[in-house]
Amino acid sequence: MEQERLLALLRSVKDGSLSPEEAVLTLKMQPFEDIGYAKIDHHRRLRHGIAEVIYGEGKTTAQIIGIIEAMHKNGDRNILITRLSPDKAQELSQVLAIQYDPVSRIAIHGYTPEVTAPGLIAVVAAGTSDLPVAEEAAMTAQALGNRVERLYDVGVAGLHRLLSRLDTLMSADVVIAVAGMEGALATVVGGLVSAPVIAVPTSVGYGASFNGLAALLSMLNSCSGNVSVVNIDNGFGAGYLASLINRIGGRRE
Repeated sequence: MEQERLLALLRSVKDGSLSPEEAVLTLKMQPFEDIGYAKIDHHRRLRHGIAEVIYGEGKTTAQIIGIIEAMHKNGDRNILITRLSPDKAQELSQVLAIQYDPVSRIAIHGYTPEVTAPGLIAVVAAGTSDLPVAEEAAMTAQALGNRVERLYDVGVAGLHRLLSRLDTLMSADVVIAVAGMEGALATVVGGLVSAPVIAVPTSVGYGASFNGLAALLSMLNSCSGNVSVVNIDNGFGAGYLASLINRIGGRRE
């Protein structure tokens, strides 16, 4: 991809449609584009196969629009905006076409539903209260071209609910386990499957859960060797990482 871009620039200089100075400026802009309030990493897609993702919290609607427009001009599609409030989503939708999910708080601009990865990602959530984080993971993985299966409200307090979906769990190439409280779900899932398990602690729980710290520590201390852990409530990070693992696994087959 990078070589193709360089060859295209050389051809443009040769046929006179681009001056040498303009070509140099284009090359300077390719690693990242500085639009004042953001430096957009246009090479992210070349490195990861995934374009840069916009973290919506703390950004103004105007800033988000500016970043999207710069990415769109660079050829990026399926542009994700995470942690976007309903109010900002409403403002954004008046200027750009977006698909917005209020549960995960994810918006996507230029979304073309397409499965481009070979494997299956299973997103397992302990309880209904964990759904915002679980959906953030599922929506992220889905938008990045993965086939996603959701298994919700299957916490260890009723283990039979999880075991009833064992066929789906065993067929998954990557599993994302989302749980608050004591966070035991990740270890149980890790003991049942051979696939990598990405554990996501949530801030759901009573006082001694310390806003997800108890679940985080429990998951970090998991005795299942196939379990790794992302930060509290980081559904996006889990979905992104699961997508990378899924694609690497597909390339090796």
